[in-house]
Amino acid sequence: MPGPTVEMEPIEPQSVKKLSFKSLKRTSDLFSPTHAQLAPPDPESKKIRMNHKINLEYKGIKSTCEIPLQQVNSATTEASGPSNVLALPGSGDSSVSQKSGAQNALVVGPSLQPKGWSDGGISGKSTAVITASGSSERNFSTSAIMERIPSKWPRPVWRPPWKNYRVISGHLGWVRSVAFDPSNTWFCTGSADRTIKIWDVGSGRLKLTLTGHIEQVRGLAVSQRHTYMFSAGDDKQVKCWDLEQNKAIRSYHGHLSGVYCLALHPTIDLLLTGGRDSVCRVWDIRTKVQVFALSGHDNTVCSVFTRPTDPQVVTGSHDSTIKFWDLRYGKTMLTLTHHKKSVRAMALHPTEHCFASASADNIKKFNLPKGEFLHNMLSQQKTIINAMAVNEDGVMATGGDNGSLWFWDWKSGHNFQQAQTIVQPGSLDSEAGIYAVCYDVSGSRLVTCEADKTIKMWKEDEDATPETHPLNYKPPKDIRRF
Repeated sequence: MPGPTVEMEPIEPQSVKKLSFKSLKRTSDLFSPTHAQLAPPDPESKKIRMNHKINLEYKGIKSTCEIPLQQVNSATTEASGPSNVLALPGSGDSSVSQKSGAQNALVVGPSLQPKGWSDGGISGKSTAVITASGSSERNFSTSAIMERIPSKWPRPVWRPPWKNYRVISGHLGWVRSVAFDPSNTWFCTGSADRTIKIWDVGSGRLKLTLTGHIEQVRGLAVSQRHTYMFSAGDDKQVKCWDLEQNKAIRSYHGHLSGVYCLALHPTIDLLLTGGRDSVCRVWDIRTKVQVFALSGHDNTVCSVFTRPTDPQVVTGSHDSTIKFWDLRYGKTMLTLTHHKKSVRAMALHPTEHCFASASADNIKKFNLPKGEFLHNMLSQQKTIINAMAVNEDGVMATGGDNGSLWFWDWKSGHNFQQAQTIVQPGSLDSEAGIYAVCYDVSGSRLVTCEADKTIKMWKEDEDATPETHPLNYKPPKDIRRF
C-alpha cells in the first residue's frame, strides 16, 4: 500500500532578469558589506599619480631649476650671507625646523650665491620655488611660477559702427551687381529685371536705365581708362556700353552658359569673365577677340579679380578652389585648396599685397604673390557669403544670404559689427539677402544690393564713441593653421 503523499509548496515563476538581480545582490552583500562606501585612499597610488602629473606639467622647468638637497642643506647651515629660507607661519624657530627636517621651509632657488651677485641682494628674477623637504612623498616642486606671455595677435583699433542712411528702390527684381564710376559721382546696378540702372551717389536719384540683356545682369564694371561700362548676365552675353552714346557697342560671344563675374585689368585693355561653363575667358576689349580661355576649374567660376603684377588673374570657384593664373601663357600658376565650400566672393586689399576669400565655412586671408595662408577671420558668419569688399582704412564688409552684413577689422580679423538688413515693406522675410557689396572710391560709403529689390547705402555713425560702442575683443587662444 503506497505511503501518504507530501504536498510541495508551489514555486513562484521568476524571470531570468529577476533571478540575476537577486544573485547579484546576494554576492554584493556577502563579499562587500561596505559596498555603499568608497574604497579607502591608497597613498602609494596617489603618490604615483601626483608624480606623473607633476612630471608632465613641469618637465622642462624641473631640469633647469632642481637643486640637490645636499646643496640646499649646506647652504642653509652657512652663517655667512643672507638667508634664503622662508619659514611659513606657525613653524616656530627656523633653526630648529631646519635640524628636524621640517617640511615647511621654502628655499627660493638657486640658494647658493654666485660670484657675480652683490651683497645687496639677488639681481636676477627667479621664477622657480623649490621645497627643501626631506620627505619622499614629494620629491620636487609643484609651485613653479611661470610668467604669462602676452598675446602676439594684433589688437584691433576702435572703429565706429556703420548705419544705413538711404534705401533706394527702383528695380523690379533682385539686384545682383553694382559698380562705381571712377569719378565717384554715379554708380550702376544690374538686376534680375534685365536692366542696368545708373544712380547719382549724392542724392540717390535715378539718372538712366539701360536695356539690352534678356536675362538677369550678374556682373558690372566701369573702365578707368575709357568711357566704357561692361556687363555680363545669365543670357551668356557680355556687353560693352559706350557711356557717351548710352548704348551697347560691342558684344563678346563665347561663353557656353551664364556669366557670373566680370573684372577689368587695371593696366591692359583686357576684360575677364567667369561663368557656369567653369572657364574664365580673357577678352581683348577693342577687337572682341578671346585671348585665352583659362580652363582648370571643375565647377562654376563665380569670383574673379585682377592685378597689375603676377598673379594678374585670381579666380574663385564653386569647386572650393582658388587659382592664380599666368596671363602670358594662359596657364595655372598656383591652386589654393584651403576652403571646403564654394568660394563665392573675394576681395583684394587696395594697398596691401593680400586678399581675402569667403565661403560658407570661413573667411580666409592670403598673401600675394605667393598665396601663403595668413589666418582665418576670428568669427564665422554661418551663412553663404555672396559678396565682400574692403576699403583703404581696413574695414571689410561681407554680405550673407540671410541678410547679415558683418564688418571686420582687416588686420586682426576681428568682427566689430554684425548688422542685419531690414526688408522693405511688402517683402518676405526670406528676401533679406545681400547679393553685391561695393565701396565708393573714397571708401566712406558702402552700397549693398539686395533680394528685396532695393539698394541700401551705409556710412559710419558720426555720433559713436568708444564709450557708447566699446571694443569687445578677446585675443584668440588657438589659431587654425589651414
